[in-house]
Amino acid sequence: MLNFNPYNILAGLVFGILGMASISYGKKLGLWKPVVIGIGLSVYPYFTSNVWATWIIGIALLVTLWFHHDE
Repeated sequence: MLNFNPYNILAGLVFGILGMASISYGKKLGLWKPVVIGIGLSVYPYFTSNVWATWIIGIALLVTLWFHHDE
């Protein structure tokens, strides 16, 4: 289940850090959408083994965060 490909580890690190920042941002402003998206960004790399899927899902979640960060 875990893939120790360097690109997968890099994606997990990048999206995990951005997810934690999103959680912090959402808690600070009392918004639930950034918190939920941040949890998704932090957790999903553990369940994807394909490098392309990891990057595509992460980018899709970041785009979702961009459009729903202040609603």
